[in-house]
Amino acid sequence: MMRSLILTTMAAGVLCAQVTPDAALSRNKDTWHPLVEMMKPKTVRATDAQLEKLKALPMEAMWGALRSKGYSNCCVTGLKTTRPGERLVGRVKTIRGLPGRPDLSEAARALAKAGGWSDRNNVRAAEESEPGDVWVVDLGGMVADGIFFGDISALGAQVNGARGFVLWGGSRDKEELEQMAGLPVFAVGFDPGVNTSVTTDWNVPVRVGNVSVVPGDVVVADTEVVMFFPASIADHVIDHATRVMEKENYERDLVRQKKHRFRDVYPLNKELNEEYERKRKKQ
Repeated sequence: MMRSLILTTMAAGVLCAQVTPDAALSRNKDTWHPLVEMMKPKTVRATDAQLEKLKALPMEAMWGALRSKGYSNCCVTGLKTTRPGERLVGRVKTIRGLPGRPDLSEAARALAKAGGWSDRNNVRAAEESEPGDVWVVDLGGMVADGIFFGDISALGAQVNGARGFVLWGGSRDKEELEQMAGLPVFAVGFDPGVNTSVTTDWNVPVRVGNVSVVPGDVVVADTEVVMFFPASIADHVIDHATRVMEKENYERDLVRQKKHRFRDVYPLNKELNEEYERKRKKQ
């Protein structure tokens, strides 16, 4: 009897909130998240100059820089892009949606009305885009049941400064999106259907494939890979990748000259590496 009473009391404690949240939190456009709050003191904003430098650096060199800092799960492959050959670089804003159900949708509409924003995630993304933004949307990796938007919503975001979208889900209007220069859309797939999901969170940690993405991250994406990392290590990524790129360009030049055995050029043997370092220091 006593054990049953204890279990009943524990269950009641789980169902009831341990604290009374501030009513104003529901009117925040960004969903309050304790991990985001904990990370804020160390969160920095990537500069436009940093983003510009990242446009020209090899993805493999940046990958090596991230691994040297312990970021081993930072890259997603296999996503489709509407703009092959066009690299996407920007600052991350995140959205998370769940499969629709009537009670959840009703609550989302009520919350949007109270907060003064649209309950449609594609509309909010268009209205709240700022220069340099890349929206990363977690829709569970679904396509037909994870449609985010179409070309008109994409245009609305672009005219407000958005640089692109990474969708762990789907999109419609593929052919129209392919014509939109300067706004690559990376997605699991494309489908003519409409959005059936319910937006539950704005600017919280989300998932894309095997990668955790945090609002404020830097995203660099091309046809090979989509890469995410915190802006606080952007300078390290740039410096490391630049050094790798310069050394590999030097190795390419030696290969073209055909003065040395390939095994001595790639990687540089001791003598050639010392020669490279002397030239680099002079520059």
